[in-house]
Amino acid sequence: MGQVLAVVSGKGGTGKTSLCAAIACALAQEGQSVLLLDLDLGLRNLDLSLGLGEEPAIPFTAVMRGEYPLSRATAHPRFPVLSFLTAPVTEAPESVDTAQFAAFLQEARAAFDFVLLDAPAGVGAGFRLAVQCADQALVVTGSDPASLRDGARTAELLERLSQAAPRLVVNRIRRRFFRRTHATVDDIMDAVGLPLLGLVPEDETVPLAAAAGEPLLSYSSRGAALACRHIARRLLGIRQPFVRI
Repeated sequence: MGQVLAVVSGKGGTGKTSLCAAIACALAQEGQSVLLLDLDLGLRNLDLSLGLGEEPAIPFTAVMRGEYPLSRATAHPRFPVLSFLTAPVTEAPESVDTAQFAAFLQEARAAFDFVLLDAPAGVGAGFRLAVQCADQALVVTGSDPASLRDGARTAELLERLSQAAPRLVVNRIRRRFFRRTHATVDDIMDAVGLPLLGLVPEDETVPLAAAAGEPLLSYSSRGAALACRHIARRLLGIRQPFVRI
């Protein structure tokens, strides 16, 4: 059975969606079959980070309700073992039947090595939907104090709501910030209270790849792309170095 990973953040602006897409592509490059779900109902944009903005995609709710088989999920043209289901634009997270969603995830577990859930920012209904059946929760934060505080609150809420094992990913790290504040990785882990899965540097190739209509891992092999490959390998139990900050 595959693993379900909820990718969450307590606030917007952390780069969570771009990160989720890149990790999914990296897992696919490692030979893992991956299903990626956009859970940001009404505000979907995960397709852009995948370079699939012009591709037709089925909403996950349509598969969940039996209108389409899971095999109709959009296969990524550059990563054949990566499939994608988008979010519906006319529904709210509160309208999704949680029992139906849990059953749908069980079907997905049986068909894929990894199921990644890109939750909407914040800790509302979409967050709760994502974490209720997840095996792991990747909490994405920035390195600034406000983002770390939100990450700590998100971790506390996860402990109350879910059995998912939480792990921390610090995204969009600006090295100048660390040099000027003398902050360390240990300081970040202490502030959020979670084990560290990855450190991802600020990288201008992330928006450039999206603007070019390409997934990050096809556009670049350094910086954020390399950090996401390391995260994917850690998820597979392969030891990888952390980026130096």
